[in-house]
Amino acid sequence: MKKTISKILTGVFVFSTFSLFASCTNNEENNNTTSQTYVLVHGAWQAPYVWNEVKADLIKNGNRVIVIELPGHGTDKTPPQNLSINAYRDKVISELSKVDGKVILVGHSMGGMVVTAVAESVPSKISKLVYIGAFLPKSGQSIGDLAMTDPDSILGPSLIESADHLTLDVKATDLTNLFISDGNTSAKQSVVDNYRTEPAIPFGDKAVLTNENFGSVEKVYIKTTKDKVISPKLQDQMIAAAGIKTVFQINTSHSPFLAQPKTVSDLLLKIGK
Repeated sequence: MKKTISKILTGVFVFSTFSLFASCTNNEENNNTTSQTYVLVHGAWQAPYVWNEVKADLIKNGNRVIVIELPGHGTDKTPPQNLSINAYRDKVISELSKVDGKVILVGHSMGGMVVTAVAESVPSKISKLVYIGAFLPKSGQSIGDLAMTDPDSILGPSLIESADHLTLDVKATDLTNLFISDGNTSAKQSVVDNYRTEPAIPFGDKAVLTNENFGSVEKVYIKTTKDKVISPKLQDQMIAAAGIKTVFQINTSHSPFLAQPKTVSDLLLKIGK
């Protein structure tokens, strides 16, 4: 009898242990199978390279990442006279059309105007819209309009407009101080090595937004608190005007993905949960 009871108890223990292990394993698998598609849009005077470390970390954590190369940036040779915010928007929308389901769409700096235009056009493709030290317009505003309200930015005096008014240069002596003053030597050199003049026309393009489309998309803002290009004060004003409630901050200059890439990827992973 004792031997029978012992066998029963042993069987119950083994079954319970197996069930508990299976339950824990399933929970761990469920926790680890949350995967997102992140679409990353760079800003002015920059290109896809800025996202390299963030992209690698997001992928390592089981996510899909699409990095957009905007026309007229990186290796793209589209002439500046053919560019606009809508041309940038259409490039992003083309990439989104290849994705099943929704994405987390991330824009930095000028890229904030781009992702805003995308959200107005295809809100159903976006689960969350994330701005990182980015321009965030109201309807009727352009980058130029917003920049004019930012006396704390030191970018303006560093700009050199081309004779044909089609491109804008940043003085070479000011480049790293503006974009990556807190970065290491390698990060600063990457900004210098990958620098291209910026198409000027998109800076004057005004946003056309509706509550039904752009207004329906969940938004998150990541502030860059040492930013010399888009001041923290202007960032706060844009956040308040858009009614964004979910706000994070990184104590970096204008390029946090270069200065503190792990901090950026950790925040994007948190936003994606």
